[in-house]
Amino acid sequence: MDKKYIELIRTVPDFPVKGINFFDWMPVMGCPDALSLLIDDMLELVKGGNFTKVAALESRGYLLGLPMAERLGIGFVPVRKQGKLPGKCLRQEYLLEYGSDAIEIQEDAIRNDDRVLIVDDLLATGGTMNAANELIARITPNITDAFFIELTDIGGGQKLKYPYCSLLKMEEK
Repeated sequence: MDKKYIELIRTVPDFPVKGINFFDWMPVMGCPDALSLLIDDMLELVKGGNFTKVAALESRGYLLGLPMAERLGIGFVPVRKQGKLPGKCLRQEYLLEYGSDAIEIQEDAIRNDDRVLIVDDLLATGGTMNAANELIARITPNITDAFFIELTDIGGGQKLKYPYCSLLKMEEK
């Protein structure tokens, strides 16, 4: 498996705050061959899931989830910050290090018989993905999570309640 996209990931020290290493994979977006290979590898990772919807977390999760849904020939569901979607929405609050936030999906975006693949670019603490899982589980229990990068030393995967997979396993420090 050619992993040309790995060469394009940059580590940015002390971003967004001192002591944090930020894994910047945005250069992959500028290289169509690398991006195509990344989507291929993400699809291989979840092969056989018989998904009927791909949901993705705002905003970097969209960059992976939308092309995955298109290639699978299934619908895409944006999971957005509260107040960004029109119509009736289902909302899920979750705790942050300092305060709380909420995410939403449109009420009719997912049915109870859907098999949902929830995609995000990075698994760190798992807080936002847990919120997405709780939100979507109110409609269907058929959930699998997928990540491009998992920061294994932070332990977010141990907090997830649904099956998950990650393409690259890295350490934050």
